Amino acid sequence: MIFQALCDYYQRKASDPGSGIAPEGFEKKEIPFVLVIDEDGWLNAIEDTREYEGKKKKTRSFIVPQQQEKRNMGIKPNLLWDNIEYALGANPRQRDNVVARHLCFKEKIRQELAGMVDTPAIKALLLFLEKQPIAQIESRAEYAEVWQEMQKSNASLTFRLHGSSDSTICDTVRPYLMNKPLGRADGYCLVTGKPAKIARLHAPIKGVRNATPSGAIMISFNSEAFCSYNKEQNYNAPVGASAAFAYTTALNLLLDKESQNKFCIGNVTVVFWAQMNKPKYNLEQDFPCFFTDITKGSSDQGTQTVRNLYQTVLPGNFLAEDPDRFYVLGLSPNAGRIAIRFWKNGTVSDFATNIKQHLDDLEIVKGPKNHDYLNLNHLLQAIAPEHNMDKLSSALSCSIINSMLDGSPYPITLLQQCIRHIRAEQSVTRTHAAILKACINRHNRIHKFNAKEFAVSLDKSNQYTGYRLGRLFAVLEKIQEEANPGTSATIRERFYSTASTSPMTVFPKMLKIKNYLLVKLDKPGRIINLERVLGEIFDDISEFPTHLTIDEQAHFAIGYYHQRQDFFEPNTKKIANDNELNKIKGL
Repeated sequence: MIFQALCDYYQRKASDPGSGIAPEGFEKKEIPFVLVIDEDGWLNAIEDTREYEGKKKKTRSFIVPQQQEKRNMGIKPNLLWDNIEYALGANPRQRDNVVARHLCFKEKIRQELAGMVDTPAIKALLLFLEKQPIAQIESRAEYAEVWQEMQKSNASLTFRLHGSSDSTICDTVRPYLMNKPLGRADGYCLVTGKPAKIARLHAPIKGVRNATPSGAIMISFNSEAFCSYNKEQNYNAPVGASAAFAYTTALNLLLDKESQNKFCIGNVTVVFWAQMNKPKYNLEQDFPCFFTDITKGSSDQGTQTVRNLYQTVLPGNFLAEDPDRFYVLGLSPNAGRIAIRFWKNGTVSDFATNIKQHLDDLEIVKGPKNHDYLNLNHLLQAIAPEHNMDKLSSALSCSIINSMLDGSPYPITLLQQCIRHIRAEQSVTRTHAAILKACINRHNRIHKFNAKEFAVSLDKSNQYTGYRLGRLFAVLEKIQEEANPGTSATIRERFYSTASTSPMTVFPKMLKIKNYLLVKLDKPGRIINLERVLGEIFDDISEFPTHLTIDEQAHFAIGYYHQRQDFFEPNTKKIANDNELNKIKGL
């Protein structure tokens, strides 16, 4: 299914003349230098294709014959393009086999382009390669600096015939190479189900975070233990040469550094694409906003994206029978291979509905300086060790993404990790409270437990003991803050961890201290208000429990956060927040 969807994506791009995707047998490659030669095989010029974009140089990309396999070992030249060791026989790194590399490069041209050796372009190139190309370059003083740079980086290069309208010699020979037969069918392709010439090796996939820079493989068999029926390498998982080219080209396009169809979460690289080019709702454009921070463009781009989503799933605004499908693929490195962490496919409406539900589950009262909505980055940073997402388990990140996209319960480790962070930091942030609320509400809803859902803001009717105790702790902290302004250590910093796990050990003591603190307040009306809040909470607390479970600790944190926000949020501000929320949703 994955390869079929990628092959379809390749066909979608190939049918678009403006996509610039490489035809079968070719790939887009950044080539910094083009050597221009004349018909007699003499160097005419060296063109530097790099141009400044701001303070960085950007190398121009050309469509060149595809690299057939990785070059971890052995001599494997590319056709008509390569680094200066293969293409010119230069030896800046003092390798022992450079002469052999250069000879293989020339021999590959003669073999692969046997029917074109008498054409002006190929004839001129072979003449140039026999006329001491390095000496020709070094004899041109104007290229001394460029040649030093090429040697230092072992730069890639290709060629062009002087006076040709083609950008490189690769364009000149493209029709010839595209018309060459692939060979006789020797098996059935698992992707198309049709007889095909099976690809022995598949092209490497580049762009997966922390994978081998030269590219990693999705399908490979490099040990006899993985092979069967006397078949070698990829004949054990037969994929036709055309299908192998299509899926690798499509995936490399999605993983390109300029691609808008990918993002990284920790060690996982996520790519996504839509089946149709012009869907009714462009989820392909909005998708990254729900996962990563928007660092470019309008500052309210994320809010506008959420507004678009809510308007899309409103009744009558989105057709459930829309056949367009959407695909999400999670990849991570695994030595020289690529591991598939998750694969999601469904209709655009299904994805949009599940993401909207995820945002609803995370919705919680917030302060004026908080983000309008929480994306996946916010959640992971809140629970990661030292708030560094690179130290977070990839398995947990992938599990949360699965929950976002298919509407399943959030992983229990998300709630546990959040509780551990709160206890370690002695603080409940908006993100922490939102995570706990989402985990509990979704779990109860999916498993059809007859349990009250936690509200967006303070719910005085909530009867959960943990929630009430969290509210009580927030009130006691507020009394201390008003009685002893500027105190160096609040009860939250001293007692939160114990109060949220073993209430019986600290609450009686704090209630005694509360009486002394209330006396310090010089506003009788304020004392009456605080006592009234305490009375509301105590109406539902008969005794302090000796221990709170992990779920009750989550209730405690939500109650604490709700009560704290209620203290600092006047009624007029609550109404404004509700209006802004409705505005974001498009209501």
